[in-house]
Amino acid sequence: MTHEFKEIIASYHKASQKGIRAVMATVVDIDGSSYRRPGVGMLILENGKMTGAVSGGCVEKEVLRQSQSVFITGRAKMMTYNGRYRLGCEGILYILIEPFSISYDTISIVQEYLALRKPFEIKSYYNKDEESDCLMGSVVSFGETQEFRFSDDFKLSVLKQDPALDCFDREMQPCFRLVIIGSEHDAIQLSTIANATGWEVEVVNTPKNPKTVSDFPGAKKVLNQSPENLVIERVDKQTAIILMTHNFAKDLMYLQSIKDTQPIYIGLLGPSRRREKLLSAFIEYFPDVTDEFIACIHGPAGLNLGAETPQEIAISIIAEILSVIRDQKPIPLQDKVGGIHGNSQKETIDSIVNNR
Repeated sequence: MTHEFKEIIASYHKASQKGIRAVMATVVDIDGSSYRRPGVGMLILENGKMTGAVSGGCVEKEVLRQSQSVFITGRAKMMTYNGRYRLGCEGILYILIEPFSISYDTISIVQEYLALRKPFEIKSYYNKDEESDCLMGSVVSFGETQEFRFSDDFKLSVLKQDPALDCFDREMQPCFRLVIIGSEHDAIQLSTIANATGWEVEVVNTPKNPKTVSDFPGAKKVLNQSPENLVIERVDKQTAIILMTHNFAKDLMYLQSIKDTQPIYIGLLGPSRRREKLLSAFIEYFPDVTDEFIACIHGPAGLNLGAETPQEIAISIIAEILSVIRDQKPIPLQDKVGGIHGNSQKETIDSIVNNR
């Protein structure tokens, strides 16, 4: 959800430069099932434009309608949306709608921290009672020294000390990043679809044939670097790397260049025998490589979806990466035990064992 928060900040920045006011709607709790989970947010501008979503589209019009009173009063309110009578999700959503007004300096701080790929925290203080007169609002914390409210009109000390308020606390991880090593047609398709997923995309290309971001729709950065000179900064557990140069020697050299990093996923294109040959050559050169590094290598990259076209292959790769970062075993949802947004793979297995 961090990429959505990033889009909200960018949208607000543009609106504030034109003097357009904004409010923020955040799902802080649910009873039953819902299309999306607590923590999702939507920025609503005074001109009716919205960035983000709190559901699949069925709740947004009502949020827009109820946000008008927040524009008028300047005070946050709680909205309850009962989907049991109007939606297929059969759940009740508790949505905090509050003024959103931050300074240019604060916007710069947020953008700086997002670029540094540092986790941060958002706390929303609320009361489920729609008639409550409590002072409600949200606070963003970047470590212990940087903290700001969605609206400067709220006193932080009041928010934290009011015993009538609940607090919804969520840790926001850096935006998920996909590094594509390769520049052929399938890399272009993967870049496009990964960007549509909300991931930050970087492409690594050989310097012999330099490329720019205009060659890769959705890419944030293109590194025209040889394996010997490749430096990928801030590789973390929110980073996946896919090797797709379509050249065995190049894949091997680029794999060697990232051996000291620890992404959550490394994908290799090609059949299993190519993977085994590649890993054998790699380990022969670097016998002391860590087990953790080898364990994050997946090849052939992607799930068995019967993919044929570059677009379908890109979808299968993204699906496998999602299953890895969310700790899920890919199965049809109709075969899953519990709710759609339920347990991890281990928790699902434990649930099956305990219910026997």
